[in-house]
Amino acid sequence: MNSEDLQLEFRWGQLLNKIEKCLGKRPKDLSGVLFLIGVQELGKGFQNFTKEEKQELMHIATCRLLAKLGFYELEGIDAQGWPHWKLLEPLPQFDLIEQEKLLKMQVLEYFEEEKIFT
Repeated sequence: MNSEDLQLEFRWGQLLNKIEKCLGKRPKDLSGVLFLIGVQELGKGFQNFTKEEKQELMHIATCRLLAKLGFYELEGIDAQGWPHWKLLEPLPQFDLIEQEKLLKMQVLEYFEEEKIFT
């Protein structure tokens, strides 16, 4: 692991600690953090979501994060208040490790820009 990857993992661990301190529960993995961002972006607070809604929340979070890189654009909000995104350009073919690294970097940026936990 190079120093850049070590720095990313250190910052990621710090974020997970902050989430645990705030919510009383530590997300198990990246999917758990994406779910939290999806809930934040939906703007309806915590509630019971179906399995399909949880998947959609993680998709919303992924689109929101990748929009900063020019891959997605917010298309609009439906009648139930759910955001819908349009793919602007195909995502590069990354392996799973590269995908996770990219998303973690975008998650960290999201929490910094949104001033969550500051």
